[in-house]
Amino acid sequence: MATSCQICGKGPSVGSTIVRRGLEKKKGGIGLHITGVNKRMFRPNLQKVRARVDGGVQRMTVCTACLKAGKVVKA
Repeated sequence: MATSCQICGKGPSVGSTIVRRGLEKKKGGIGLHITGVNKRMFRPNLQKVRARVDGGVQRMTVCTACLKAGKVVKA
């Protein structure tokens, strides 16, 4: 499956998972400390749909944000 939307171009982005340990200051502790950082991917919710394009029907990979916004006319 394609990794980007064919309408808006939305694709995967990179971020981190942060592991924290300890008790928060407002709960009476000395604060949270970061004990680990790992890379992760934020992938868009892509769907394969049959859409009307230039009077014909074409199969496209589209993100759900475009589907909700009505940017695609489903066939």
